[in-house]
Amino acid sequence: MIRTRLLRVDPACPDPGVIEEAAMVLRRGGLLAFPTETVYGLGAHALDPAAVRAVFAAKGRPADNPLIVHTRCPEEAFALARALPEAAVRLAEAFWPGPLTLVVEADPAVPRETTAGLPTVAVRIPAHPVALALLEAAGVPVAAPSANLSGRPSPTRAEHVLEDLEGRIDGVLDGGETGVGVESTVIDVTVTPPVVLRPGGVSREELEAVIGPVREAVPAAGEAPRSPGLKYRHYAPRARAVVVRGSPGEIARAINQVLETGAGPSRAAFLLSDETAARLARRPERLFLLGGRERPEEAARRLYRGLREVDLPGVELIVMEAYPEAGIGRALMDRMRRAAGGREMDAGALAQRGFEAAGGGGETAP
Repeated sequence: MIRTRLLRVDPACPDPGVIEEAAMVLRRGGLLAFPTETVYGLGAHALDPAAVRAVFAAKGRPADNPLIVHTRCPEEAFALARALPEAAVRLAEAFWPGPLTLVVEADPAVPRETTAGLPTVAVRIPAHPVALALLEAAGVPVAAPSANLSGRPSPTRAEHVLEDLEGRIDGVLDGGETGVGVESTVIDVTVTPPVVLRPGGVSREELEAVIGPVREAVPAAGEAPRSPGLKYRHYAPRARAVVVRGSPGEIARAINQVLETGAGPSRAAFLLSDETAARLARRPERLFLLGGRERPEEAARRLYRGLREVDLPGVELIVMEAYPEAGIGRALMDRMRRAAGGREMDAGALAQRGFEAAGGGGETAP
């Protein structure tokens, strides 16, 4: 078992000595978790095949799931590309540093371990002072998926990383809680029009304002993922989970009715908006507030923390409230649906059928 070191820095003014100590881990081929503006990433030298293989081993990550390479500047990112479409340059100018990942044709120097054998590579520049300081000190491109066990909710705090990976990685650079809370948007610019492979911190509307129309990916059955985070059950708690659609009043009435009749698991947990929680007849023991319905950015920032905090021993079902799918709400709902493994239902169906029905199967309920 590896001894995992915890290195703490002030994100407002990262200590150069601590940053250099962390950078040395990456340069020598070790594994280091570090904060980005989205979630914590598990970093390894992107051009070192052995280091990249160690990332997959530590996470228990399928070998066909490509990694995102983080760099300190556009020049370093684009040096990893064989070709550079105009759309890539325009998007980089508009959103880097920031939560946008560009999929470009890979230069032959990029190991197949990093690309999962694909002819493309995913690149981005994170907008977090600790991440940027680390990349500058390391002087190498860093492949970094989320710093969690494969399939688990992504970490937004250093303690989340340690919950999953202590003893599996060399170190964790603790720069506090992350800001965006869901992963970067991934867009494939090797095709026309470009294709959004994963919704994230940059909305489709923002992308189209810069480069015009984009498409959203529709993965074919059995197709190897072209982006991280596309496995259907992903970002998942240990307990079963379900997404419930409806207005705050409808969802609260359904929960009130089910709790009154006891129609389902006695140990249910809830991730709800402030508005819905305020309408409950009594406050459930295991309730995590996502924030206001009109503030999807707050819900996105809090989602993974909430999933971890309510996923306690004995919890049988986690009920998550659906949010409007506009802007970052699209990414929020993508993560909720994947965490629930496709279980989704209307508030009316929940009221009629209870929590047992909500926890069953893997298909969308009517």
